[in-house]
Amino acid sequence: MYTLNPEQLESKQIYKLMTGTITPRPVAWVTSRSTESGVVNAAPFSYFNMISSEPPLVAISVVRRPSGEMKDTARNVTEQGELVVHICDESLVEEMNKTAAVLPPGESEIDLTRLSLIDSEAVGVPGIAEAKVRLECRLESHVPIKADDGRITHDLLIARIIRFQLEESIYDAEHGYVLTQQLRPIARLAGSEYAELGRLFQIARPTQPGGGV
Repeated sequence: MYTLNPEQLESKQIYKLMTGTITPRPVAWVTSRSTESGVVNAAPFSYFNMISSEPPLVAISVVRRPSGEMKDTARNVTEQGELVVHICDESLVEEMNKTAAVLPPGESEIDLTRLSLIDSEAVGVPGIAEAKVRLECRLESHVPIKADDGRITHDLLIARIIRFQLEESIYDAEHGYVLTQQLRPIARLAGSEYAELGRLFQIARPTQPGGGV
C-alpha cells in the first residue's frame, strides 16, 4: 500500500492522484454569456456535482489560468449570474470535446461544432439544443479557492437550478424518473479517458436506522 502525503507532492502529482481515484465524475457542460461581447461560451467541467436538492443546488469548480485570470465561464457567470448546465450523452461526446478548446474571450466554442443554441425559459443564457438535459441556473454563490500561498487557484460556483429541461425520451413523467439507459450519460476519468454507461444493478438499502449510502 502506497502512503502519499499531499504536502510532499507537486500540484501536478496531486491532480493525477485525484482525477485517477475520484472516478467516474459527471461532466457539467456549461453555457454562459459574456457581459462584454455577448458571445455565448461553452465548456465542459468535471469538478462538478449536486450538493443539495432542497434547494436544488449544483457546484462547479473552474480552474484558473496559470496567470491567475478567471476562465471565460467563471468570469461570465460571476458577472451575469446565469448559466445553463447540460448533461453530455454518448452521442454528443465528440462535440463536447471540441468545446474544451482554449479560445479568445470574443470567440464562441459553439462555432467549432455542429451544435445549435436554443433560448432558455428562465435565464438569458441559451442552452445547447441537442442536449437531452438542460439545467437552467442562477448563481447562488461564488467561492474563490486559495492555495497555501494565497493564490486563487479555482472559482467554485454554486448554482441554483430554476428550470429542468428534459427531452421526452429520457423522462418518465408518470413516475418522475429520469431513464438512465435512454440518457446514456458519459463520465470523466483520468487523462483523456471517458467512460460510457456500463452494467446497471440495484441493491436494496438497509432499513435499520443509520443505514444507507
